This record gives sequence, structure tokens and C-alpha cells, in this order.
Amino acid sequence: MRILVTGGGGFLGTAICRALVARGDAVRSLSRGPHPALAVLGVEHRRGDLVDAEAVATAIAGVDAVIHTAALAGIWGAERDYSAANLTGTLNVLAAMRRHGVGRLVYTSTPSVVQTDLGCEGGDTSTPYAPAARTAYQRTKIAAEQAVVAANGGDLCTVALRPRLIFGPGDPHIAPRLAERSRAGRLARVGAGNPLVDATYVNNAASAHLAALDRLAPGAALCGGAYFVSNGEPWPLWDLVAALLDAVGAPPVQRQLPQGVAFAAGALCEALWTALPLRGEPPMTRFLARQLSTANWYDIGETRRDLGWQPQVTMQEGIERVRSAAGG
Repeated sequence: MRILVTGGGGFLGTAICRALVARGDAVRSLSRGPHPALAVLGVEHRRGDLVDAEAVATAIAGVDAVIHTAALAGIWGAERDYSAANLTGTLNVLAAMRRHGVGRLVYTSTPSVVQTDLGCEGGDTSTPYAPAARTAYQRTKIAAEQAVVAANGGDLCTVALRPRLIFGPGDPHIAPRLAERSRAGRLARVGAGNPLVDATYVNNAASAHLAALDRLAPGAALCGGAYFVSNGEPWPLWDLVAALLDAVGAPPVQRQLPQGVAFAAGALCEALWTALPLRGEPPMTRFLARQLSTANWYDIGETRRDLGWQPQVTMQEGIERVRSAAGG
């Protein structure tokens, strides 16, 4: 097949491109920056911004399917930036697919679309969207996922995947941020508990996207659905943090904050960063405080069934691969 991967130069996008090329598909990527590594893989790379409707349409012309991974993630930032990248960009992808008659879309969503202050234990496809989003990222990903699901029908088959905490060698987000904060003495355990959370090894997340793509066809069970993706092995959060820090040679967490203190600190930081405003992300937000103190894991039984997919790399094996890549 001829497949466009938006955000093909990103962590997940690169893994998807690599897997597609390995099985013989012709792959094109669309992202804003240069990514020489994609050329080494044999991927045709197009530079462009998702908010540029014509750039998106040009990139989609001539392909058979789209895997839309590109997004702006984070816990802080201007609503307009998140809306442009996550919602407008997704609407442009849908419009371009209709314009060029491209009939299959796999969209990378996030479990954040259902997350509340209470956390989630064993959530499935019946779990409702969060009634009150804490972040611009959460709000815009909810709106984008809803647009993708609503677009399913007729000649266009769509599915949304919600991978949870993607990690692995080359991860530019989770392990490096944890390590940076730990080395600076700015990482603290929140709350007295050790809630269960899901995570997803990057190759497992990539293979789920390929499995979804291969099953997309009019009338298929997954069409118009939204599915959680993870390793299917919930781990205690602070055991996972400790394992990742150890794998990359960073010191363990030494400090602890009561949940209420962390939540209050998050509210104060949000107020200060909004009023002044200060640069960068706040060290704590109410959303982050809840993420670090509540359970968030999901039932992937429906994902296994409807995608015909199984995670192949276990959590422990994934962490050991991170260790090996870090020279440990």
C-alpha cells in the first residue's frame, strides 16, 4: 500500500514508518521539520504544517491510507496552539482524504480524552469522555477524536487508537523528562499510594496501528471506534518510574508530597503562569498532580479482539531495551 504517516519523524511515527517499510509498503511522511533518518529508511518525506490545508492535501494525494500521529502534546500552553495542531490539523486531514478519495484513516488519540481527577481503572470503549478537561491538550484531542469517529461512514473508514505512555529506546519525552527532574532534585512522589498505570512499548504501539490499518474496511467491527492500546500489564506507577530512572542511570526519587499539597501547588502554579505569564511549563499543575496520584489503566480486550492484535514486547523486556540503548 501507499501510506501517509503524519508526524513520521516523531517517536511513534518513526516506529510506524519503520514497520511499514519492513513489510514492503510505500511510505510518505508529513511533518514540519527535516528528518534525515526517514530517508535512510526509504521514506518519502514531505515538509509541511498540518494547519496548511493545501500542504496536507498535496501530501495525501495519491496514497491509499493515512496514519495520523502528528499532534501537539503537553500539560501547558496556549489553547490556540493546541487547537491549531490537534483539531484544525485533523480536520484538514479529513477534508483532504475526502477530496482525494482516500478511504482509510488510523488516528492516534490518547487515553487523556477520558481521564478525570478520579483516575480510571479498567476503562473500555464504553468509558465516556472527560466532562471537564483540565488541559488544552485534553480538550483539543477530545474534539479531534470526536471528529474522526463522526467522519466514519460511506467510503471513509476511520478508527482512533489511544496508546498510553509510550516508552522505549529513543523516547524523547517520558524517560528524559523524568531523568532531568530527578537529577535536578525536582521529582517528587505524589501521595502515599502506588496506583496502577498502563504504559506501551513503542513497537507494540506501532504494531497496533498497522493491525488497525489492515482491518479497516466498510462494515468492520473497528470502524468508527476508539480503542485503548497498552502493554496490557498495569504496573505500580512509582515502580515504573523507578525502573525507567534506573534504566537510564538517573537517581531514584527521594522526595514525597501529599496529594493535597501537590494539587494546591498545581493550582498556584497555573495561576502564576497565567497571570504573569512565566515561560515554559509549570513544575506542577492540577492535571499532573492527579496523573501522579491516581490509577490509570485500561481493558484492552476489545482492542485485541477487533484489531486481531497482541502486544509482543513485555514491560520488563521493554525496560531492558531502554537500559541497553542507554548503555546500561
